[in-house]
Amino acid sequence: MPAAPDCWYLAGPTASGKTRVAMELARRLDAEIVSMDSMAIYRGMDIGTAKPSAELRAAWPHHLIDVVDPTEDYSLSQYLDAAHAAIAEIRQRGRDVLFVGGTPLYLKSMLRGLFHGPPADWEFRRAVEAEVEQVGLEALHARLQQVDPLLADKLHPNDKRRIIRALEVYRVTGEPLSHLQREFEEGRGAEQCRVFVLQWPRDVLHRRIELRVEDMFQRGLVDEVEGLLRNYGQLGRTATQAVGYREVLEMLGGKRDLASTIDQVKAGTRQFARRQETWFRGLSECRFLAMDDDESPESLADRIVASADH
Repeated sequence: MPAAPDCWYLAGPTASGKTRVAMELARRLDAEIVSMDSMAIYRGMDIGTAKPSAELRAAWPHHLIDVVDPTEDYSLSQYLDAAHAAIAEIRQRGRDVLFVGGTPLYLKSMLRGLFHGPPADWEFRRAVEAEVEQVGLEALHARLQQVDPLLADKLHPNDKRRIIRALEVYRVTGEPLSHLQREFEEGRGAEQCRVFVLQWPRDVLHRRIELRVEDMFQRGLVDEVEGLLRNYGQLGRTATQAVGYREVLEMLGGKRDLASTIDQVKAGTRQFARRQETWFRGLSECRFLAMDDDESPESLADRIVASADH
């Protein structure tokens, strides 16, 4: 899968203020916005994913939002195919391309390309899924630690899909997936790219996360999840990984009350933001923009444009 390092990219952890800055930046660049969020692709998952409002999306072109139903899985390869199609379509109109979002794996793959590896072995995957039911995900993660410790250290023990894929690649090739991916690990220097990451002080970001989560529940996150269950019966494996949706589903199943669910979502979002920041720091292409409450989105967009070629 080819890389696209010549586009504009605006990234940052959850609750960092990407949407407002993106609108100002897109106007200055005459660019169309391509979502870089692995959960915004799901229809009906609006509040918990903090999608740009319908008004913003009507005012300025956005791509790769509301692509599939939340019952479906959506792979990285599917995203990259759709992203490259969006790039071609936008450039055909003579406009620039601005990717916006917080999914680090999407960003990395757009910048460096993607190692495809061998085709899926569905018999192996079904066998491993059955094994997980018996021994649990921690045992599966421990297996990966034995054959590919480098990748195991990067993957969350609950990331079943990627753990199974790594074990599958090792079984077929006899090589750890992390070794096979090495050629895609070498990044360009930040000065060669236009990748900007919003960076808040940790305590400020945590306050922003608290406010974001409280606002999500006030705007009706629980009602949204109940509506998804009415419309679809159940959500797919990927959609249920989304922070906020997973905890509300557990609450609706009787696991905890509303107050503790809100606390759980806040904690989960803080952990998610830390993982995002760790990923971004590992990408040599990124330029980090120190944020504070005194700078307007307009001023920040001007700063990004001015610094892009320096």
